[in-house]
Amino acid sequence: MIVTIDGVAASGKSSVSAGVAQALGVPYVSSGLLYRAVTLLGLEAGADLGRAQAVLACLNPAPRLEPLASGNRVWQGERDLTPDLHSSRVDRGVSVVAALPEVRAWVDAQLRTLPAPLVAEGRDMGTNVFPHAQAKFYLTASPRVRAQRRAAERPEEVDTIEAALVERDRLDTMQSAPAPDAHVIDTGALSLQGVIDAVLARLP
Repeated sequence: MIVTIDGVAASGKSSVSAGVAQALGVPYVSSGLLYRAVTLLGLEAGADLGRAQAVLACLNPAPRLEPLASGNRVWQGERDLTPDLHSSRVDRGVSVVAALPEVRAWVDAQLRTLPAPLVAEGRDMGTNVFPHAQAKFYLTASPRVRAQRRAAERPEEVDTIEAALVERDRLDTMQSAPAPDAHVIDTGALSLQGVIDAVLARLP
């Protein structure tokens, strides 16, 4: 079985996917970490994030996603990139990088090599990467709710985070539509376990 969990930024995709994967006893795959790894390496190399070839040239050796039920790690050779992937500068650049068709094709190719069963989290997982998935979900919540959640994890003001999320939503419009056969879940009024339970209850 392949389960896809898409949704807007900071809607809880990663935490929900990890919880669902643990409940099912299968790997959890975070596509967003690969986009963040590409962004980080591009930033470190001083590449123009709007030019696909410049960004892809930084992937030597290519980042490798290590999917685990408890969370994912991304490696470049022996270097663990994971601790640097959730910085504000990566947040600001990742939408630009993720909008590049060549980068999306590269990430999609990495994901499709992973064996099922798995829970795949990220944008367009159910629409493009795994359209044959047996169960598809799309998480949403208001920008304010998402900003409050993220502020609990980072030393930044809620208003600043909310403004960034609204802009991120605008940039991500092309990749943020739910699959036609996806179950849409508004996580605003639900606890993390509540969302996990809602997903598990809808599995075939």
